[in-house]
Amino acid sequence: MKKILFLTLILSTTLVKSQNLNDLSFGTESNFEVISWNIEWFPKNGTTTANYVETILTNLQADVYALQEIDDTTLLKSVVANIPGYECHFVSSYYGGLAYVYNANTVTVNNKYEIYTSQPYWSAFPRSPQVLELTFEGKDYVIINNHFKCCGDGTLNTNDSNDEEMRRLSAVTLLKQYIDSLFANKRVVLVGDLNDILTDFPNNNVFQSIIDDTVNYMFTDLPIALGNQIDFSYPSWPSHLDHILITKELFDDFSAPNSEIRCIRIDDYMSNWNEYDNNISDHRPVGIKLEVGNINSEIEVEEKSKNLLKIVDVLAREVNENTKGLLFYIYDNGTVEKKIILK
Repeated sequence: MKKILFLTLILSTTLVKSQNLNDLSFGTESNFEVISWNIEWFPKNGTTTANYVETILTNLQADVYALQEIDDTTLLKSVVANIPGYECHFVSSYYGGLAYVYNANTVTVNNKYEIYTSQPYWSAFPRSPQVLELTFEGKDYVIINNHFKCCGDGTLNTNDSNDEEMRRLSAVTLLKQYIDSLFANKRVVLVGDLNDILTDFPNNNVFQSIIDDTVNYMFTDLPIALGNQIDFSYPSWPSHLDHILITKELFDDFSAPNSEIRCIRIDDYMSNWNEYDNNISDHRPVGIKLEVGNINSEIEVEEKSKNLLKIVDVLAREVNENTKGLLFYIYDNGTVEKKIILK
């Protein structure tokens, strides 16, 4: 008899224009949340941006924010100083660098540092990955914040080391090697603006080595990438470029009923996309919520009226319901069910 675990991920497609930024929410007291957000050349519009960002960070209430494109670190520090309990950390001296903002009341930071900082790695990492080692409710986690090389022609050329896609492939390869060798059996959450999509064909997919390693890794935001483009993190293209990867030590937590992956459509809480884009960023944040310490059990969910569009595996291949492993059931009402066939 098959034993099935499943979690319904609601990929929000309902407009909420009557709400405002004070209605934003994401974090909870009992779950562990990490949000990745490229705040385009913060502050994009001076103090207006700073005020918006302060309101957003305050209301989302995540345990950890991994930020990219922070130009004015002094202004970000002043923003965070106005949010009770939160602290910020910078290592990078790069223009438009990486930063962490975290809730010092819920997480204990054990270490923070950059990796791949020397000249041989500058091509793969124009901004060195930033690592945050922390403890949440007695469990240790490793967060790795990234901002990969942008742009390119959409075609991976492995014979050209300057090819933008090749540079992203090199970054993926090096990060996987680093995690495999130094963080084996650790709870790792790798996040960031990775500037490429998860759904390219295998011979053109810079993430393929990780996608293929289904025993050890999972892109939790794959349902977003496979879903409606209205939920993508980079609507201007549109494309989904901001990702959250977890290691196998977090698979069970992510399978728990209250766990969630979401592209947080902040522009829905403003007058329109242009107001968000002009004053805050061209990227939306992507957040993961982990129900820590959940013991897997069979979960019954009341079925709502919906029609199944397709079933795909973690490689985005269309499969049938008898396939073993992690499957994504994509429905016409905007929901995605994640089912894990254990046996």
